Amino acid sequence: MTLPVQPAGPRPVHPLRRALATWGALAALLWAVLAVDLVLPARLTMWGITPRTLDGLLPGIAAAPFLHADAAHLAANTVPLVVMGVVCALRDWRGMWAALGTALVVSGLGVWLISPAHSVTVGASGVVFGLFGYLLARGIVMRRLGDFLIALLVFLVYGSLIWGVLPTSPYVSWQAHLFGFLGGIAAAIAVARSRRAKAAA
Repeated sequence: MTLPVQPAGPRPVHPLRRALATWGALAALLWAVLAVDLVLPARLTMWGITPRTLDGLLPGIAAAPFLHADAAHLAANTVPLVVMGVVCALRDWRGMWAALGTALVVSGLGVWLISPAHSVTVGASGVVFGLFGYLLARGIVMRRLGDFLIALLVFLVYGSLIWGVLPTSPYVSWQAHLFGFLGGIAAAIAVARSRRAKAAA
């Protein structure tokens, strides 16, 4: 009698479990940072992006998405961030990281370049808009029915986000939204081109 041999090494993690664990941990980290910020006498939000200053460039771009003004600010970002992050992870794990990194950098640079002087910008909304732009553009550039239907669903649920790229409120960083959105689109195009190049090789 021949018995099947179990492959050596750990079993691969289910994609949904991996996606939920990743974005759940990120959301928990954001709330933990906010809790620390509320407890400490020194405000962590001062480490956000300060336009056209050297100190507000590299530390600010890296730190700003993890900092929020208050619980309402973070709550508004948490749900769309986790939902779209999980969708991105399920469609393309590596593409999700490309979208996340591109949106963070492009959004931060846009804020640093054109936001009003003597302001500090914090929040993960630039990344939220980056994931939004990535999913919408992915549905077009990938030329696959599944991606297009997901893009359509994302637009139906979160389509009102598009107004966030316009200067509608002095206290909302439309710069972060606009450049994050453009960064997400750029990531989708880059990922699609990379896949086509590999397929043609």
